[in-house]
Amino acid sequence: MNAGKSTAMLQVAHNYEEQGQQVRLYTAAIDDRYGVGRVTSRLGPQREVDVFTAATDFLTDMPKVACVLIDESQFLSPRQVSQLHQLAQTRGVPVICYGLRTDFLGEPFPGSAYLLALADDIEELKNICTCGKKATMNIRVDEQGKRIKEGEQISIGGNESYRQACGRCFYAG
Repeated sequence: MNAGKSTAMLQVAHNYEEQGQQVRLYTAAIDDRYGVGRVTSRLGPQREVDVFTAATDFLTDMPKVACVLIDESQFLSPRQVSQLHQLAQTRGVPVICYGLRTDFLGEPFPGSAYLLALADDIEELKNICTCGKKATMNIRVDEQGKRIKEGEQISIGGNESYRQACGRCFYAG
């Protein structure tokens, strides 16, 4: 969270398109913070993109493109991650996914677990905790900023709902 994932994805898309290549960008339909089908960076850049739902079939619905970019990839299903892996391996289309590894309880998202298992390469975008250490976890907070320690795995929100934390601060709270 707040590591620049959306900014990085928009930059990669720009780099491909600057070379005259077509890319396909997706984000999760359930992420409506800035409007459905919109990837928005905290720095300002934004773009309309395709959305994926539980019904999206990446093998059937994919036109010929130079690269596929997925934002909020933690919301992919294991089946969809397998489809994207197959797309990359059998059609030679680079697939780059941006998302969180774990939820606010430190539990992996199903899509993230499969991405970590099947990825040819993993690059971590770094962020920092309020204590100054590298943040690797997310904490859900209420309107008063108090930590929430139970609830549904998925609750869409931004800085008003989540804080990034290092492991020590995650377990201290």
